[in-house]
Amino acid sequence: DTDRALVLLEEYCKKLRKPEEQQLKKAIRKVMGIFKSSLFQALLGSFTKKATRHGTISHPSLPAAVACDVLGCPKD
Repeated sequence: DTDRALVLLEEYCKKLRKPEEQQLKKAIRKVMGIFKSSLFQALLGSFTKKATRHGTISHPSLPAAVACDVLGCPKD
C-alpha cells in the first residue's frame, strides 16, 4: 500500500528538524515523489501481479513494507 508508505515517510520527515538531517529529509521527499509517480504505480502494479502469480510475495503492501524495514516500524 503506497499510501501507507507515504504516510510513514511523511511522519518520519516531520521529525527531521536538525540542520544535519535536511539532506536526509530531501532524499526522503524525493522517494515520496517517486512513490506518487504514475510510472512507479504502473511498475509496482506489474511487479505485484507477477510476483503474486509466481508466489514470490504474499504481501500486497510492498512500499509500506519497504518503508517499515527502512524506518524500523513495528509490524502490524
